[in-house]
Amino acid sequence: MTGEPSPSAGDLPPEEFRFLAHQVADWVADYLRDVGDLPVFPDVHPGFLREALPQMPPDEGEPLEEALEDFRRLVVPGITHWNHPSFHGYFAITGSGPGILGEMLAAALNVNAMMWRSSPAATELEEHVLGWLRDMLGLPSPFMGTINDTASHSTLYALAAAREAAAADLSGPGLANGPPLRCYASEEAHSSVDKAVLTLGMGREGIRRLPTNGRLEMDLSALRKAIREDRDRGCIPAAVVATLGTTSTSSVDPMGAIAALCREEGVWLHVDAAYGGPLALLPEFHDLFAGWEHAESIVVNPHKWLFTPVDCSVLFCRRPEMLRAAFSLTPEYLQSRDGDGVTNLMDYGVALGRRFRALKLWFVIRYFGVEGLRARLRDHLAMAGEWVTEVQAEPGWEVMAPCPMATPVFRYAPEGVEGGDADGLNQAIMDRVNRSGVAFLSHTRVRGSLALRLSIGNLKTTRVHLARTWEALKEAATREAARLS
Repeated sequence: MTGEPSPSAGDLPPEEFRFLAHQVADWVADYLRDVGDLPVFPDVHPGFLREALPQMPPDEGEPLEEALEDFRRLVVPGITHWNHPSFHGYFAITGSGPGILGEMLAAALNVNAMMWRSSPAATELEEHVLGWLRDMLGLPSPFMGTINDTASHSTLYALAAAREAAAADLSGPGLANGPPLRCYASEEAHSSVDKAVLTLGMGREGIRRLPTNGRLEMDLSALRKAIREDRDRGCIPAAVVATLGTTSTSSVDPMGAIAALCREEGVWLHVDAAYGGPLALLPEFHDLFAGWEHAESIVVNPHKWLFTPVDCSVLFCRRPEMLRAAFSLTPEYLQSRDGDGVTNLMDYGVALGRRFRALKLWFVIRYFGVEGLRARLRDHLAMAGEWVTEVQAEPGWEVMAPCPMATPVFRYAPEGVEGGDADGLNQAIMDRVNRSGVAFLSHTRVRGSLALRLSIGNLKTTRVHLARTWEALKEAATREAARLS
């Protein structure tokens, strides 16, 4: 084969890429600087973007300057800005500068870290940086870490390992040929636990939701009773999922007592610390985490409260051989002769393709350092505590749940407004504030009542932003209460 390449072949020329990359970098830097000036929630209607885009793709290639202009003109106005300092819905997050730079480099390298051979540096950096994170969190060295996309998949993999440990003899004939398996979680645990149980073939009855106490923590006596009832029925208790920072209220299950019970009963303990895990960096929170070092598996999401761009979910497993037993499958075309000393990350989950996520986490930890991360977490905790104090002091408002982390849960409850009227009032308050673009909040239900959640976790959030949000909430409450009356 000889001759020059076809004019229609090849990639974007390097010099053109350089020119456009500088434009993108300038736009990103300006965006990170000015995002607080944008409305958090866009003023758009469903279908707005599809209406503005061509129905068919271009037959001939277009200049990328035009695509960048359409990005600025069409896409950005329809974004809910999670990087905004007044984004407080779900869990507030930050795609920090160091993490964004790491993500850019990972995209340029475009490696697949499925095996050591397919990218030695990506594999070894993932192992090494997760060793750093494990030590930062105070976990013992037997825990091996792997990076997944979200906590939903990390939990799925952890429960697959638990299933393997509880019923390895059923891996051949399948679950239908053996006694039913059971997993246990509180009524406050994340819905991904139910999805994992269903995906793993344990059935809808495979998950038992347990009641909570007055602090919305798992009822230990109910857990003990459920495990023993299931054993008496011929079921196999496979796993307990304890949560350190529930999604609704950031409540914390009694970790030490649950860990002791799981050891006594021989049941796999999985800890969902996707949100709250980073607080283990703080010595003053060690009592809250006491006992999690005895778990079999733990999920922590750096993309929630360690300022790493989505997606980056870390699964630590004390018994990684169970993950390998559940997932390792190596066809001939993936065989290698690299020896027993290498790690092939594809063996620890469903995904064969694995992005180089460790690079951005490495950049984040190196830039902020352990003490820098601690200082920022403490600042968020302090602001959350101040918010709770403000709500408690304001007539007509009430705090709905303890706030052990940085997600206050509260509502407007003026005298004479109860039940469904109070729920509707708070929904209307939240909707008004969100539509205004001043801030963005989400809601939950606490013991059946609708409540507002305000998550604090963005590096750019200041007390000025929170004061503005508080004033917007109070103004919305006044307007909606008047409309209701």
